[in-house]
Amino acid sequence: MKNILIVEDDPSIANLQKDYLELSGFSVKIVHSGTDGLKALVKENFHLVILDIMLPGMDGFELLKIIREKEDIPVLLVSARAEEIYKIKGLGLGADDYITKPFSSAELVARVQAHLGKFERMKERFEKKNNDGKILVRGLEVQKDARRVFIGGNEVMMAQKEFELLLFLLEHANRVFSKDELFERIWGMDALGDASTVTVHIARIREKIEENPSKPQYIGTVWGSGYRFMA
Repeated sequence: MKNILIVEDDPSIANLQKDYLELSGFSVKIVHSGTDGLKALVKENFHLVILDIMLPGMDGFELLKIIREKEDIPVLLVSARAEEIYKIKGLGLGADDYITKPFSSAELVARVQAHLGKFERMKERFEKKNNDGKILVRGLEVQKDARRVFIGGNEVMMAQKEFELLLFLLEHANRVFSKDELFERIWGMDALGDASTVTVHIARIREKIEENPSKPQYIGTVWGSGYRFMA
């Protein structure tokens, strides 16, 4: 049985979500603040978190940052704030989805099931990678140990940083990273250059692995936030 954590300060909303999720076969725990959400995550193992943004004390964005540093589980943000800037910030911090209130409980259950299914498929891919040193995603094959890349069975040659950037995004599939974050992770804080280097390398990678670089199927742009590998 999958364990779901709901972090929601409105008891009536939280209990309604809990009822629908339990009817769908999930085990559900409710907490009403960001601080209590953090405590619950330390004490118990959860498969997915439903996280409200407007919380007393530690807000949802703060808790999301901590979750992404410690956990690799789907996080669904829920909020009454429909402004695009909130969605961009939430997705940029690593949320897997952003649901605007009010929404139906049936829709919530469907999104939970979809994200859990996607997460399980990703785990299967990476378990296969650990067994044979290869990552396979829709015709793209990356051989980590051999540092080789194939698309549709044909090898494509990549420079060292192109390979490292592609591999990093692939190993953190569906997570959004800003250009600054990617520059720091791949080139290091002391490297010469700036975050615009990332844009150039993303463009080069797309030219090599995308059928149509202007409509990428692997490395997507999240406007205002950065890039993510679309698993």
